[in-house]
Amino acid sequence: MDFKIGKTQRHTRTSRRRDMAVARITVALAILATAVSIFPDAYTISGDAATLSSFRGDNPAAGQGQESRPQDPAPPPTGSSAPKRPNDQSSEHPSSGVFITSPNDYRIGPNDVIEVRVDKAPELSGMFRVNSTGSILMQHLGRVTVMGKSPEEVAQVLADLLRGEYLKDPFVVVEVKQYNSRAFFVQGSVRNPGMYYIEGPPSLLKLIIIAGGLADSHGSTAFIIRELKSEDATAEEAQPVASSAGDDAVKAKYELIKRNINGLFKGAFDQDLQIEPGDVVNIPSTEVFFVAGEVHAPGSFPLREGTSLRQAISLAQGTTGNAALGRGLIFREDPVTGKRQEIAVDISDVMKGKKEDVPIMPNDTIIVPNSKLKEVRNTLLQGFGYGLVRVGRIPGRRF
Repeated sequence: MDFKIGKTQRHTRTSRRRDMAVARITVALAILATAVSIFPDAYTISGDAATLSSFRGDNPAAGQGQESRPQDPAPPPTGSSAPKRPNDQSSEHPSSGVFITSPNDYRIGPNDVIEVRVDKAPELSGMFRVNSTGSILMQHLGRVTVMGKSPEEVAQVLADLLRGEYLKDPFVVVEVKQYNSRAFFVQGSVRNPGMYYIEGPPSLLKLIIIAGGLADSHGSTAFIIRELKSEDATAEEAQPVASSAGDDAVKAKYELIKRNINGLFKGAFDQDLQIEPGDVVNIPSTEVFFVAGEVHAPGSFPLREGTSLRQAISLAQGTTGNAALGRGLIFREDPVTGKRQEIAVDISDVMKGKKEDVPIMPNDTIIVPNSKLKEVRNTLLQGFGYGLVRVGRIPGRRF
């Protein structure tokens, strides 16, 4: 009897577990069916099983034992629908890199490329390069002068020429595609050297800013190289440069203009000037000078405007006790002839203000020689434990 009761109890517990499992499965299926009806795109059917596809774009095949991986990104759009960055120089409009520094309308110049679009007359439309005389050659119209005119004025001129004989009421649009007549060149110690197309006449200050500003290693002087177009330029103003075509080649003449950019950026606006198309602005790197010999910190130092011998010795942390101050030398290269000069200086008198300070030039080498007598004396003093001390001079003798 006890055996039958135990068997009946086990059967009851098993039935209850089975009923609970069936109930759970039923509830899960009901929830799944409700979710499918609300979010049909969130589920995929694979074989006979409904598999949940992740809202984050997981591979639906992950439910079949395959590794789930993110979907590959869509390829970038191509053709005319592809987005273009405003400063992308590779876009079909080269003028996207043009800077506007003038409130006035742009005036077309030689070598500019313009696009002419005539409504309902594609045979008259096209791209035209302005020649050196400032004109373009158009079908049916011949030579048309466009130099010095704004795009709107050129469009009006073309419309007037086409009206009547060719078209009843022509509608013309002119757009500048390449601003070749407004090219400016910046090289040297700026952050973005290169060629820039600028609509208005920029100043030196604005051109440097357009080029990204001065680099950390910039010098103090900007050199503007300008081609002289007037035939009465004197030899003192310009340096003639001939091409390698021979003696019969036309010689170009250039003018060299210097401006102090350190002063310009500190408020000396008289150092600013208007840059003309075709000008080359060169800003060299910081020039250096050298101090060697009996100084505490020999080496090369950046040359700033107005640097003198006294400042150079100070930058080298002063002279040592073994220095022969009365026999200092400055080695200087002549910028014209290239010859090296030796300039004798009394460093002691200069440092004491007894003699006029000596201006330092680019690539100067200052030598502070060694005094053998002082070296022996200081060695002996160090041997006796006195170290380097200042002793009186022998009257009438300079070391």
